[in-house]
Amino acid sequence: MNATQPIIEIDDLSFHYEKENVLENIQLTIPMGAFLAVVGPNGSGKSTLLKLILGLLKLQRGSIRLFGEDIHRFKDWQQIGFVSQKANSFNSGFPATVYEVVSSGLTKKIGMFKFLRAEDHRKIKAAIDSVGLNEYRNRNIGQLSGGQQQRVFIARALVSEPKLLILDEPTVGVDAQNVQSFYEMLAHLNKERGITLLLVTHDIGTISDKVSHVACLNKFLHFHGKSEEFEQLQINDMSQIYGHDVHLLSHEHHHEGV
Repeated sequence: MNATQPIIEIDDLSFHYEKENVLENIQLTIPMGAFLAVVGPNGSGKSTLLKLILGLLKLQRGSIRLFGEDIHRFKDWQQIGFVSQKANSFNSGFPATVYEVVSSGLTKKIGMFKFLRAEDHRKIKAAIDSVGLNEYRNRNIGQLSGGQQQRVFIARALVSEPKLLILDEPTVGVDAQNVQSFYEMLAHLNKERGITLLLVTHDIGTISDKVSHVACLNKFLHFHGKSEEFEQLQINDMSQIYGHDVHLLSHEHHHEGV
């Protein structure tokens, strides 16, 4: 695909569980290199949208194109990394080092019992370094904090060098004082490594100065635009979307929109 081709194109997407409509008439285009935060209240359809993009749910109405190709024909799933919100709820007693967990991200690419090549080790070290855990690479993952463990799973998703990284509530289990540095790490991945990021989050105020675009979802797509435009929304506009009072934090911006 060329550099101007959107990485995700969603057209007239609707989805329902039994008789309950979860998503209606979603139109969403995500450009290459964007850092998009999808925000909205619980039950607004955010996780359903991710599952549809990842091919985990079957389309009912509308279309999704990934890297310019219809999702029904899309095969190159290694271009997409995914970190679920359950990633850090694994058994912390599992006897594996950070290096071993990250290397497992190459299993699908090289095979279960194949030996790692020098190039594979380079990718593993680069992925660990990109999430700021180089000094912990030989540490057992169970000895790390929740935020550090989540960084390990991001590194595992990055090791196959995807062009798109999707994260579902990645700060679940991350200490409040470490949330800011966690989002700074994601912003660095977006800017320095050129990875397109799609992030589902509840941290509206914390994330708004890190992302380039925001999509506000509650069954319908109520807003989609640059983060600066999102911060200019009136509080009563946001309260109508969420169905309750919302408090937004304002930040200075140190990045240019995509």
